[in-house]
Amino acid sequence: MKTRRIISGLMLAFTFMVTSVTFAQKEKTVNVGGAPMYPSKNIVENAVNSKDHTTLVAAVKAAGLVETLQGKGPFTVFAPTNAAFDKLPKGTVETLLKPENLKTLQTILTYHVVAGKMNAADIVKAIKAGNGKATLKTVSGGTLTAWMKGNDVYLTDENGNSSKVTIADVNQSNGVIHVVDTVVLPKS
Repeated sequence: MKTRRIISGLMLAFTFMVTSVTFAQKEKTVNVGGAPMYPSKNIVENAVNSKDHTTLVAAVKAAGLVETLQGKGPFTVFAPTNAAFDKLPKGTVETLLKPENLKTLQTILTYHVVAGKMNAADIVKAIKAGNGKATLKTVSGGTLTAWMKGNDVYLTDENGNSSKVTIADVNQSNGVIHVVDTVVLPKS
């Protein structure tokens, strides 16, 4: 009887593992930073696996925003790559990660987030409806202007700097990520 229960338990565990693997294999993933991004995982669970977003992940942790970005959402995140952070003046990231600059770091990071889920088609539709420009209200309270050059979507921040969406529609369980090549900054 005891052996039968152990075998039943093992069979159940094996079935669960196979089902989980099969489900994960059926998900439509997008590779970002050398890692698959799973639509069944949240923004943070996926971002930590991207080798191209280690600076962003460190900043989100330092800003205390992990719990927020693991929340229900939905969120649209314009996620700067490590190379995007490298474009900032030398020492900027290190300065922002200091505890005394917490509020500034939070403002910059939430400036990259729009409430709701806007996939690329939604953004393009808004741009066309706005005669070539769409104003996106960020979680920080600022605005980003979305526009197109050819088939590429760009964002312009409140300071006139532009960032190109390099990978669009990385779906998450609590929203969508669009990878961008430049850090956008709110008016200071």
